[in-house]
Amino acid sequence: MSITWNDSTPIYRQLRDRVVAMILDGVLKQGDPLPSVRQVAGDFQINPITVSKAYQELVDESLVEKRRGLGMYVTDGAREALLKSERERFLREEWPTLSARIARLGLDLRQLVDEARGEEKK
Repeated sequence: MSITWNDSTPIYRQLRDRVVAMILDGVLKQGDPLPSVRQVAGDFQINPITVSKAYQELVDESLVEKRRGLGMYVTDGAREALLKSERERFLREEWPTLSARIARLGLDLRQLVDEARGEEKK
C-alpha cells in the first residue's frame, strides 16, 4: 500500500479512506485482517495514534471489528454497506456538479458512456 499524503486532509482521514477503497476494490474482503497499527505506523512513518484514530472510525462505522488479542478484521457486509453509502454520497454530492458540467458543455450522456466503453475495450 503506497500513499502520498495530501496536506489539505488529516492523515487519519486519508488512511481511513484508503482502507475503504481497498474494501470497495476487493483487496480487503470480509474476514480479512487489517495490518496492525504498529505495522502501518512503521511502514508510513506516522504516529500510531493516527493509525488508531483511522481504525476507530472504521470500527464506529461497523466496517471493521476489533477481536481482542487478534487485531482488526473486515466485517461481514462491509463492502455492500460501503457501496450503498458511497453511491448515495456520489448521487448527492458529486453527480449534480458533474451533470451540470455535462449539460454546460453540450455533451450527450449516451455518447459519453459509449465512448467510455470503447476506451475500456482497447
